[in-house]
Amino acid sequence: MDVLLSVTGLVAVAGAVAVVATKQLVRAGLWLVVTLGAVAVEFLLLGAEFAAWVQVLIYVGAVVVLLLFAVMLTRAPIGRSSDLDRPALPAVLLGAATALGLSALFAVVFGRMRVDPPAPGTAERIGDTVFKDWVLPFELLSVLLLAALVGAIVLSRRETAVAGEEPR
Repeated sequence: MDVLLSVTGLVAVAGAVAVVATKQLVRAGLWLVVTLGAVAVEFLLLGAEFAAWVQVLIYVGAVVVLLLFAVMLTRAPIGRSSDLDRPALPAVLLGAATALGLSALFAVVFGRMRVDPPAPGTAERIGDTVFKDWVLPFELLSVLLLAALVGAIVLSRRETAVAGEEPR
């Protein structure tokens, strides 16, 4: 079990590095699917089937589709963009230092701690928690996603008007 968790964790981390390292936006979206899928497998291995399916449906299904839809709607460049490249070394050093610091902190604080698993929950109990205790962040996230979609539509319309084309 620990080996499967470790291998799946490595796949998730490698996918996350590929998301950041790739210079093509659509490939970054596809690597994001790999990363989020690996996190869903982690949930399955830990016995949280409901959280795994929520991960697949919400993040892999909705957020990545929204990202790719916004890219296509705004007609953003899909290939390599040399004008957006930044030096990678400072970001790599900062990321490595942060990862090393957090790993050391977690090892010191939680190194020998033993945690008993909680009692299994039901979908009803999770739904009650989400829609009673977490309803405001849930609604704010939906408004944020709606604003991103409307912004993508506005940007794509403005671009065609500037280019002198007739809006569709």
